[in-house]
Amino acid sequence: ADHITALNQLRAFKPQELSNMVWAFAKVELSHPGMFGKVADHITALDHLGAFKPQELSNMTWAFAKAESSHPRMFGKVADHITALDHLGAFNSQALSNMTWAF
Repeated sequence: ADHITALNQLRAFKPQELSNMVWAFAKVELSHPGMFGKVADHITALDHLGAFKPQELSNMTWAFAKAESSHPRMFGKVADHITALDHLGAFNSQALSNMTWAF
């Protein structure tokens, strides 16, 4: 995790890799606020979240909530992305449930 926080940018990481990384830390209850902050800042700086699949958004928001890592701007960006979608058909019930819990 320290390696991640030392990077100047996270552009080389795919959405699934970012999601899996924060999910894994949250799952084993390993706290690393610097890494969560770096990921949140990266996501907030993206032009859009179109590259993120519903499962990746779900896992990521769940991880931030589970880790008690508050990043309102990132959550706002995710919320804006989801509400701008024409439909929620791509989100399965578990993904929607996890995201609702996270918010």
